[in-house]
Amino acid sequence: MYLSSSDKRAIELAEWLQSIGFAIESIQPASSDASFRRYFRVCHAKGCDVVMDAPPDKETTEPFVRIAAIMAAAGVHVPAIREQNQEQGFLLLEDLGSTSLLDVLKPDTADGLYQAALDSLLKLQTGIDSSNCGLPVYDRALLQRELGIFYEWFLEKLLGIVLPDSLRRGLDDLLIESALQQPQICVHRDFHSRNLMWQGRAEPGVIDFQDAVVGPVSYDLVSLLRDCYIDWPHHRVQLWCRNHYQRLRDAGIVEVEFGRFSRWFDLMGLQRHLKAVGIFSRLHLRDSKSGYLADIPRTMGYIEAVCEQYPELAGFAGFLKQQVLPVYRSQL
Repeated sequence: MYLSSSDKRAIELAEWLQSIGFAIESIQPASSDASFRRYFRVCHAKGCDVVMDAPPDKETTEPFVRIAAIMAAAGVHVPAIREQNQEQGFLLLEDLGSTSLLDVLKPDTADGLYQAALDSLLKLQTGIDSSNCGLPVYDRALLQRELGIFYEWFLEKLLGIVLPDSLRRGLDDLLIESALQQPQICVHRDFHSRNLMWQGRAEPGVIDFQDAVVGPVSYDLVSLLRDCYIDWPHHRVQLWCRNHYQRLRDAGIVEVEFGRFSRWFDLMGLQRHLKAVGIFSRLHLRDSKSGYLADIPRTMGYIEAVCEQYPELAGFAGFLKQQVLPVYRSQL
């Protein structure tokens, strides 16, 4: 058993498992994420499972349990919940393995792997009734708060730069209006290569869905295809995007032409990538998780590309080029 005697939560976790009849053979750290949650791989007489450790004073397991049931009913492969102790913040989950989609994506495998991921995404988008699923709404206030993470943590706290109010208001209005114009469906909110577990099956296992909302149709698609952790040539992204758009149109989810959908996709990606750069900066400055800084250049590349494409973003693009990027690059 691999547990530190100073890790009180891990000891409590082991005691809980033993109290419900699991003869533990080993416990090993499996992963942590950008929140306060941790995961342990537990091997016992019946096999191996994963335990989520969500400290109740910082996290709650209730959304995970509730949303897992919603997504499973739609045919999405989420981890089965074997046992739960919501009071202590422990969940015993089906082990989906340690190989993510990111680990197996290569230029010659990408088409098949993305098709499998998009098959799963389509189930999530078409198999859940957004009108009565009980998920929170990705509304104007939440979109604005997320953009604020970029202004506060990347511009102000990391770089010491303040975006002029006129540019900020214009950027916020453009991105938020574009998001709210879109069909509103179930959105995973972190549907990317690190949260899709590959087990060689027809579709990947889906994790980290506890922040799901009812929101813009393009959100999860751009999360996957313009992933903060891996990038692809523009023509491949466009092909995958167009093919999925056609499936959404066939399903009656979207009715607009592809040009309009592509604009939604681009601007939704910009909102998400600005937020991501802010979160990566916050993880570094506040939580001492500095590994995410390595993902900022790729994410910033997406931001620059979209800003250069749309005349409405010329002012913000100029500010990035003249004020932000020189300061950021001087710190690399």
